[in-house]
This record gives sequence, structure tokens and C-alpha cells, in this order.
Amino acid sequence: MITQLTQRIWSVLRIPVYLFDSWQPKHPNPNQDPYRVDWVQAVPFITMHLMCLGVFWVGLSWPAVLVAMFLYGLRMFAITGFYHRYFSHKTFKTSRLCQFLFGLAGASAVQRGPLWWAAHHRKHHRVSDQQSDVHSPITNSFLWSHTGWFLAPINAPTDVKAVNDLAKFPELRWLDRFDLVIPIALGTLTFFLGVGLNALWPGLGTSGMQMLIVGFFISTVLVSHCTYTINSLAHRWGSRRYETGDFSRNNFFLALITFGEGWHNNHHYYPASARQGFYWWEIDISYYILKAMSWCGLIWDLRPVPAHVRDSRPQEEAVAV
Repeated sequence: MITQLTQRIWSVLRIPVYLFDSWQPKHPNPNQDPYRVDWVQAVPFITMHLMCLGVFWVGLSWPAVLVAMFLYGLRMFAITGFYHRYFSHKTFKTSRLCQFLFGLAGASAVQRGPLWWAAHHRKHHRVSDQQSDVHSPITNSFLWSHTGWFLAPINAPTDVKAVNDLAKFPELRWLDRFDLVIPIALGTLTFFLGVGLNALWPGLGTSGMQMLIVGFFISTVLVSHCTYTINSLAHRWGSRRYETGDFSRNNFFLALITFGEGWHNNHHYYPASARQGFYWWEIDISYYILKAMSWCGLIWDLRPVPAHVRDSRPQEEAVAV
């Protein structure tokens, strides 16, 4: 009797853990429809977008807009500079503390944990624009490559074997497993920031809900969709300097909004470099920040683009599409 009661209590206590634990066995069926969306799991994603509509009720203020801009910049860099160029490609070295802190910042962008992200991205480079590339806009629709693929149960588990070099760090495994905790904590923090500012300086015209909606939700949605464009648009829209065996493109506009990720054809040609804008006129904000961090000793051994690799095909032969 006591044993049964204990088991029931433990089952109830495990519910919150299960909801936040992305490593809980979901048992995806490898034979299931790869295009089936789990609409229950999609509820938080949809809710995040609906919350943005609250701006029509809470309005705007300079503090909220500035917080939104700061969180956009911080999290875009965390995704592009660390999730992509560090965790996925190891194009530079850093300390264990620094990799965790920027993994934390990346997780706050609601794009899952660093292990999940890196595992999918490494596979993308192995099979880019082939049938097994789950977010290729060539073999799939625009909408699927932009958002649908990560809502499918078959793509939900973290392929730990693909990122053994990262999985050896228990703090990164925890971050990947409980990735949803981080954006919830950030959203809570922005809410109470708005409450505090309103209490101390009511003339600023901000509030808890305004800061939550503008500072957190709107900036999160912007970071998300700007990042997604590299999957959905950067293989369709732009120019090609190099023959890469896929349909990757260079796109100046996408490079601006994603801090340099829009130089996608460059990246697919030589993914071992921390720099994706190969020439001085190709703006690569993430690389500039990484370079500044290297001057401060926070990161080191930034991998460059060898000149013979970069210039292997003259720029004037680039094909516009």
C-alpha cells in the first residue's frame, strides 16, 4: 500500500520534469510519416507568435524596444557565433565556462539546445539538399524548410552520437535536455524588469507585460524567423560563387539580418572557417564580434579562410540566380 502510494506521488511529481525534459523517450517510429506535425508540441511555438499580438494592447516604449534590440543582438550572435560556428563546426576554441554561457544564451532563443542544434546541422552538411536533408527547400516546401521540419516528432530527439565531442560535458547535456527552462527564465526576467522600471520610473511608460511582449516575445520571434531564412531562402535566393554540390546561395540582405549567415554559399564551400564573409565587403557581424573576443582572450585559434581556397574561383564568375 505504501509502495503504491509512493509510486503515485512520484508519478505526479515527475509531470513537471517530463514537460520540460526534451530527452524523455518519445519513441518516434522510424516508419512514421516524416511530414507529420505534432500539434500538441507546436502549441508553445504558436503561442509565442500569438503573444506578439499583445503589442496592440500594451503599446511600445523606448525601454522595451531597446531591450528587444539587445536580446535580438545577443541571441542572434549566440546562435550564429556559437551554436553554428562553434558547437556545429568547431571553427575556434574557447573555455568551458564561455561555451556554457553562450550555450545558455543560445538556448534562450527557443531553438532547442546546443547538442540538438549541432547534430541536425552537421547532418545537413553531409546531405545538403538531398532527400534526407530534413530542411532543404529543394526537396521540401518553403514552409516545411522554414518551420515545419522541427515540429515533426521524428526530428525531435537529440542524436547524441553525432555530437559526442559536446555530450562529454554534463552541463551541455543538462542545457540540451532542459532547454525550455532557459527562455522561460528569460521571459520571467523581462517581465519583472518591466515591473521594476514602472515602479521606479513610471514616466518611462513601460510595464511588465509590455516588456514581456516586446522585449521577449517579439525579439524571440524575429530571431527565430531570421535564422530560419538560412534554411528556407539561402538555398533559393542569391548568388553562387562556388560549386558546392548543393543549392546554397550568398545573400547580402540575409547576411545583414543574421550577422553574416547569409554568405551561405561561402560557408558550404568551406565550413571549417570562422569567417563566412570571405571578402572585406561581405559584412559578417558575428565574425567581427568573434575577432574582438579573441583579442580579449575569451576565444582563440579562430580558423581563417586560406587565400588559395577563397580565390579558387574568381568572383566575376559568380552566378546570379
